Amino acid sequence: MDNGLRDSTDAWGIQHRWLDADDVPQEVSDATVARLREVIGEAPDDLEQRAPLVTRPGRDLGLVAGRVLCEDGTERRIEGRVPDDMPLGYHRLHGPDGTDRLLVVSPGRCWLPSRRSWGWAVQLYGARSAASWGIGDLGDLRTLREWTERAGGGFLLVNPLHAVAPTVPLEPSPYLPATRRFRNPVYLRVQDVPGWSPDDAEPDAVRRLGDSPLVDRDAAWQLKRTVLQAAYDRFRSAGGDPDFDDWREQRGPGLQEFATWCALAEEHGPDWHQWPPGLQRPDTEDVASFGRTHATEVGFHAWMQWQLDVQLRSATGGLTVLQDLPIGVSGGGADAWAWQEGVAQGVTVGAPPDALNTLGQDWGSPPMVPWRLRLAEYEPFIESVRGTIAGAGGLRIDHVMGLFRLWWIPEGADATEGAYVRYPSDDLLDIVALESHRAGAVVVGEDLGTVEPGVPEALSSRALLSYKVLWFEEDDPSEWPAEALATVTTHDLPTVAGLWTGSDAEDQLATTGMPEEDVRQGRADLVAKLTRSGLPTDATPEQAVDAAYRELSRAPSLLLSLSLEDAVLEEHRPNVPGTVERDNWRLPLPVPVDALDDVPSARRLVRTVTEALAGDA
Repeated sequence: MDNGLRDSTDAWGIQHRWLDADDVPQEVSDATVARLREVIGEAPDDLEQRAPLVTRPGRDLGLVAGRVLCEDGTERRIEGRVPDDMPLGYHRLHGPDGTDRLLVVSPGRCWLPSRRSWGWAVQLYGARSAASWGIGDLGDLRTLREWTERAGGGFLLVNPLHAVAPTVPLEPSPYLPATRRFRNPVYLRVQDVPGWSPDDAEPDAVRRLGDSPLVDRDAAWQLKRTVLQAAYDRFRSAGGDPDFDDWREQRGPGLQEFATWCALAEEHGPDWHQWPPGLQRPDTEDVASFGRTHATEVGFHAWMQWQLDVQLRSATGGLTVLQDLPIGVSGGGADAWAWQEGVAQGVTVGAPPDALNTLGQDWGSPPMVPWRLRLAEYEPFIESVRGTIAGAGGLRIDHVMGLFRLWWIPEGADATEGAYVRYPSDDLLDIVALESHRAGAVVVGEDLGTVEPGVPEALSSRALLSYKVLWFEEDDPSEWPAEALATVTTHDLPTVAGLWTGSDAEDQLATTGMPEEDVRQGRADLVAKLTRSGLPTDATPEQAVDAAYRELSRAPSLLLSLSLEDAVLEEHRPNVPGTVERDNWRLPLPVPVDALDDVPSARRLVRTVTEALAGDA
């Protein structure tokens, strides 16, 4: 099925030969292979005896036997086969030879909603209102949720809300967070936290944030940080809250570790590599001493995470909110500090050249070494998936192909000079299915770009929804699969208005090194997808948006995603990959979120998809 390419994977997991996006065979250079082998290192001889067993009820485990201590405290025995009534979850398997390993029992399939629905794709930071201090926040998410519910929608799809270092300048990209377990307090609606006082914020400062033509994260965070600190001081002076104490205890050492990292970052900078040697590992006495002497600061960062949890649950209500799981984290951030033994040094992940970017991409995030991830009992992955799903009921896995293989780029090399490194995809997918089952959360796998054979089938077998984008698909929308999230565009692709007017192509030419011929041809190909449906070439942007979403509404897919940028005829996409000088991730919607119901183009989009879904009923 894979033309022998899987056979080209060596003992380090490096794939020496692969097919590019045009199905052309490619060969990895010897220099790249040698460098990646050095980074990966050799797994211990007893890896297979120590690594977790990920399985399902009723499966044959061969010679595996032993006593199982289940999560609920009960005990079971396994003699080569997992009992059909084995409880799902994370258990400990104690073998007769004294071994102790993790046993993960998964249902093998993700949770799925019972009916089709539509929803909005939202860049929350740009979804501003007069109440949100220049950057969209969880109060604005609540407004969007209530608007969506009134219109009959069933979900929201939001950008990653994960935390970055709490120091300015803040990392602007939601896809390069410091952690995938905890959230960014810049999204807090300050007026809703206990202890808040309007006297803490200068009205002119708040007004300047709201009047800024771009989202000014740094200014917003500096003001919010001051006001939140004052609120926390009052909260402590009033005796705190037992609910916070209980929540903090339930979150365990992971929260304490992250809050300590935040306090350390505020004192020593955002990259733990630059900290004093005694602080560069979380398990040192210096770190423990810092936590004791800075308990108030650590408590403040834990308290903000509690407030984020409270506000997110209030914002989402009963609506499914799919949160985005980035492919990785910053190498100097909290997760890389916590799990540094498993992080590959001297490489980053990205993508080879494809239709999205003909030069390839480097996303700047270091990968986990696959065998070290197994020895860590998949804890970094489990915690990331669970932390992202929490409180929202949905998950979108960015670049889901990374669960199968990741494009590793050696330090100093171009994105074209990388190689694919394989991951234990069966285990990772079954863990996703278990977390989805537990949370009652729908899962979407973003499978755009270079997708190797077998990946769509593997996702489908576990009920992970595929990601179908009108701009990329050659098949008629009516032929798209039912188990999918269907959309016209993404945060990395042109808006309909920007495509139709040509302004998006000019933006690409002005901010990337892509050849003009590639950009012009790419635009022509996308325009053809609209005109083939009968849209005249002299149509207005409004008519182009209507045509695009009429096409989308013909898809039988379980979820239909509508872009808020398209709803307000915005010409600028949130992000142009491969740029640094453009204002990526800083563009606000031109319409306040509490005024969206008054926008005719937004109402037309809702009418288009609701009529289509009603026709299927």
